[in-house]
Formats: sequence, structure tokens, C-alpha cells
Amino acid sequence: MTTVTDPVRPADVSEDPRPAGRRRGSFGFNTVSPREKVVRYLLLAFVLLITIGPFLWQLSTSLKGSGEDIYTRIPRLLPAQPTFSHYKEVTDTIPVLDYARNSLVVAFLVVGGNVIGASLAGFAISRLQFRGRKIVLGLFLATLVLPGEVTIISQYVTVREFGLANTLFGVALPGMIGALNVLLMYNAFRALPLEVDQAAIVDGANAWQRFVYVGLPSVRGTISVIAIFAFIGAWDDFLWPLIVLTDPNKYTLTVGLQYLSGTFSNNPRLIAAGTMIAFIPIVIVFATLQRFFFKGVEEGAVKG
Repeated sequence: MTTVTDPVRPADVSEDPRPAGRRRGSFGFNTVSPREKVVRYLLLAFVLLITIGPFLWQLSTSLKGSGEDIYTRIPRLLPAQPTFSHYKEVTDTIPVLDYARNSLVVAFLVVGGNVIGASLAGFAISRLQFRGRKIVLGLFLATLVLPGEVTIISQYVTVREFGLANTLFGVALPGMIGALNVLLMYNAFRALPLEVDQAAIVDGANAWQRFVYVGLPSVRGTISVIAIFAFIGAWDDFLWPLIVLTDPNKYTLTVGLQYLSGTFSNNPRLIAAGTMIAFIPIVIVFATLQRFFFKGVEEGAVKG
């Protein structure tokens, strides 16, 4: 008995009826033309210039020698006489380590409060059913409309009535739970499939167990985002610590650096060196959490 089989089609035969020359010269839906690619790179270079440019200029100023002119007609980014002596002068002028320690205490309190408080609040609003849940969510949304300057007086009165004025905990207290961070955690928990909670309830898990063993492992990227932004906000804050603190020994680093501006107003090299010293912890925190930060978008799937 003879079986008839289909002839084998060559692998290099294309099904596209258009001529080869025309296919090579056309652009599909997902391709980018050379002109559009050039425009994109120009826009990226412009954004990079206005974002990284000031940082590079401050770094260059902090490394320039005393005999080198900073305000030249043609700006020079590379210092002709690089030196680290300005960093030593900053540490000799103000107690940088003490101010940095105070800033770290405030930053860790703010980060811990936001990671714990925002996670609990976001999980409760998104995964638990209780009366007034939509009202609570609306109140969090309403607080985003108010600028910080509107509530700063009431915050200071509250901190003073609690006896926390001129304390590092009083500096950290208003920022320990941010409304925006709660909404970020709310959206992160809300993205998890509802069937996961139902399966955990069938297995006998309570709300706390669902939060710890089901919710938190799936939103580590969002937690890293909150931790980084909370640390940067607490570390760079200037106005609120300046209002609350009156003892110079309890000043944070951003408040303590104002002495450089007053004492060495004619020497911007020292001010730039102090700015770079304050920038170092931010780089360390971001370098430590960057792998979790960039994985935050990819963590929508539930791991078994």
C-alpha cells in the first residue's frame, strides 16, 4: 500500500508575496524610522543634560582647587587642579558625622513607619471587607490634594503638645505614614488575584497570615520603591527639621549644612563639597535596593 505525503517545503521560502527589495525598505508597525530614532536620542540627551548636569557641575566644583576660577565664560567640567581638601575643610568646620547620624535616625524611622504602616493600611483597604472602607480610601485620596505647607502649622502644634518638639522622633513622626505610599500599597495588593485569598481562607489562614505569607512576598518591588522614596524624602527634608529642632546638636545634615553657606558664602567649593557628602547615603541606599526597585513592575505574577 502506497502512502501519499505532502512535499517538504523549503525552509528558506518566504510567504510574503512582496518583492524582497520592497520588504527591506519598508517599516512595520513596531519598527522605528531612522529620523524618529534620532529625535528620541536627542530628547534623551536633553533630559540627561538637565537631570545629571547639575550633579556633575556640583561634583566638579567640589574638586576644583582654590586657585581655579569657577565662573569662567566657557564652563569647564573637568577641574584643572583636582583636590579633596574641601571635603576635609567641611568636616573640620561642622560636625558632619553627628549631623549625618541624626539624619540616619530620622530616615530609618520614616522608612520603617512607611514600610510597616503603609503595607498594613494598603492590605486592609484592598483585601479586607469592613464598613467605611471606601470612605477611608477617599480620605487618603483627599490628603493628596493638600500641599504640605497647609498642614505644617497644625503638625507643629500636634508635635509640641505631645512633648516631641526638639526631638528626632518629632521630626520623623509626620512622615512615618504617607498617604501616597498607602495608595501605592493599595494598588499593589489590589493587583493580586482574588482567588489567592480565597484559597488561603479555605486552607484556614487568617488575615495576618494572608498578609505575611501571601501578600508581602508578592509586593516586594513596591515596598522597595516606598523605602527608597521615603529615605530620600526624609534625608533631604530641610524646612520641617528647621522648625522642630532648636538644639544645634540635634540638627540633621541638611540643616547643619546651612552653616557652610553662612560661614563660607564666598567659597562655593565648600558648599558643593557638603552637598556631595549629603548625597553619598542616597547613592548607597539606591545601589542596595535597585534590583528590587526595577523588579517592582515585573512582580505582578503570583509565585507558588
